[in-house]
Amino acid sequence: MSAPPLATLAPIALAEVIDRAALQCRVDRKYVITVDELPHLLDQLTPYARVLDIDGERSFRYESVYFDTPCLASYHCAAYRRRRRFKVRTRTYLDSAQCWLEVKISGARGRVTKHRLPYLAEDRRTVRSGRGFVDDVLDRESILSNLSGSPLEPVLVTSYRRSTLLLPATASRVTIDTGLTWQDGDQTLRLPGIAVVETKTNSAPSLVDRALWQRGTRPVRISKYATGLAALRLDLPDVPWRRTLRRHFRADASSALLELPVPTRSEQEASCA
Repeated sequence: MSAPPLATLAPIALAEVIDRAALQCRVDRKYVITVDELPHLLDQLTPYARVLDIDGERSFRYESVYFDTPCLASYHCAAYRRRRRFKVRTRTYLDSAQCWLEVKISGARGRVTKHRLPYLAEDRRTVRSGRGFVDDVLDRESILSNLSGSPLEPVLVTSYRRSTLLLPATASRVTIDTGLTWQDGDQTLRLPGIAVVETKTNSAPSLVDRALWQRGTRPVRISKYATGLAALRLDLPDVPWRRTLRRHFRADASSALLELPVPTRSEQEASCA
């Protein structure tokens, strides 16, 4: 993302963003655009938006570790569009070393509810110390019966840079993610040419939604966890994200960098035997 467009936006502190637009229960709309389109979009927002600024920085490094059961219950709930879906992850703000354990519940009409627990960054690859919190949330959301006794293990790691905007007139937020990377074991997928723009509102479309619609950009189905895992594991069902995968993950092989594990010498010799 080029710095000048972000630099033209008025700053806002994190505490004010949380106070004015925490939106733990909200409607999310997601868009995929090229990084080359970002400067024009940000120019349009200059009179209306404020950008999160922490010690002069306006773009921050994130890492999320997603957890699932051995049979990928969370993934399959999304793949088969179950009415009630969940995701469990740790989110680490790498620049400040702050970490949260999060449970996201997706319900009717696109409503998303997020539950958070402060977490130790060194524990971010396990839910062991926070399993009671996870079970309590899933129990209150009537989801626990499907997971009782099932372990939750790390499945996918995502990393990216995020800028956060506040639209004061509607108390809504916009996040812009670039430098997107997914890691599944020894496989790594990088998409340096795209940006994921996500609007977070109480319900009504925001100024950013309308600006993107006017340019012919429509919301897409994309989940950093589910779409990323589908891109790396071709045997998984991927119907909800097939168009997104085709247009943005697989359309241009030169822009999607898939790094596969290098076989060991013994593996190479075995394959030639």
